[in-house]
Amino acid sequence: MSDEFARRDFLKKSAAAAAFAAPAVHSARGANGKINIGWIGAGTRGYHCIQVMAEANKDKVQVLSVCDTYQGNLNRGKDRIQTIWGNTPKTYVDYREVLADRNVDAVFIMTPEHLHYPMMLAALKAGKHVYVEKPLAHTIEEGAELVAAARKAGKVVQVGTQNRSSALYQRARQMVQEGMIGDCHYVRAFWYRNSPATNPAWRYSIPDDTTPENTDWDRFLGDAPKRPFDKRRYFQWRLYWDYSGGISTDLLVHQTDITNFVLGKTVPLTCMASGGIYRWTDPSDDRDVPDTLSAIYDYPDKFHLNYSCYFGNDHYGYGEQFCGNEGTIEVISRQDLHFYPQLLRGQASEKVKARREIHLNGMKDFGEPDGLRRHITNFIEAIRGNEKPVAPVEAGHQAAISGHMATQSFKSGKKVKWDEKAEKLVML
Repeated sequence: MSDEFARRDFLKKSAAAAAFAAPAVHSARGANGKINIGWIGAGTRGYHCIQVMAEANKDKVQVLSVCDTYQGNLNRGKDRIQTIWGNTPKTYVDYREVLADRNVDAVFIMTPEHLHYPMMLAALKAGKHVYVEKPLAHTIEEGAELVAAARKAGKVVQVGTQNRSSALYQRARQMVQEGMIGDCHYVRAFWYRNSPATNPAWRYSIPDDTTPENTDWDRFLGDAPKRPFDKRRYFQWRLYWDYSGGISTDLLVHQTDITNFVLGKTVPLTCMASGGIYRWTDPSDDRDVPDTLSAIYDYPDKFHLNYSCYFGNDHYGYGEQFCGNEGTIEVISRQDLHFYPQLLRGQASEKVKARREIHLNGMKDFGEPDGLRRHITNFIEAIRGNEKPVAPVEAGHQAAISGHMATQSFKSGKKVKWDEKAEKLVML
């Protein structure tokens, strides 16, 4: 099978294979047919997602309000919405004011991890559809409560594990289902980064004008431990356990989630994780979370996931390798999919020998840098009643559990086991 034939073959199959595209029973409330959006969190990620949403959905939605606890983000978000849609959104520091607006149909929650739970819970109780960034919640218990609340509310929930919407990963899933790699008992997933000492990982720049007066520190803290105002914790929250699970819940969950999606898995049985702060050891760097992490997962159906992440070398980049008995699917940097048949030094079956290597590129073959635009569009279409969310709350919870397992194993130095009946972790 040539690369060109593989590309044409995918395009023919993709519509039929999109199981999440079945009609749902939701509809937009806007008098003009548009879905009214409340935007919570207009920092780096939130600002970017406003733009991405507009690229494919400008005529389907309108943003009525934007909320952020830093005035600089709030102003940027307001200006971006005015430029794109032409309306002046209401601006709030308190997210509850967004939820109090009956005209708002759906909210995007683009805030630090520790705030996902209270915001999403309140949004569901207010009758809003919810798009929430990953991880679903800061703890397993919070995630379980959000699953129950979402089911009770009957609203569309999309979790921001956008790889599920990528054409490359959907093709990988099809190939697995078609038997292209045979039985798969092993996946290697990795995410390697590097940055100069003058700009260390997750030490995002702090605006010069930041003060306690234009940054609502208490609302940022929420239920996290009370501390004096700290610019670094506010803008670089991923580095502290109070607000983040670090690598485990920011990066790893993307790769455990896409493994679940491609191979039809759910929650691992056990996890053993180790690592530490090996790369950024300057005395002034007060980070909590590791910059080096490895996690080994065993699943109940004879499946093994080997995960590694390091912030001191990016030569191998980011990717997953699905190692089947009859072939390998490798997705690198969310942009290149390779398939290689397992030829067993010429001893493979004629069926396997007949398979040809395949290479697909996200931009060249599908015009997408990643799955984010399609992911947001899937959420919008689910609200409109045309599709089902590809990353529903249950899938988001399963992905987050994997991340929390690695965090707890790392912190305790022990292997952890998932007790499915009790829905909790057990230290071994």
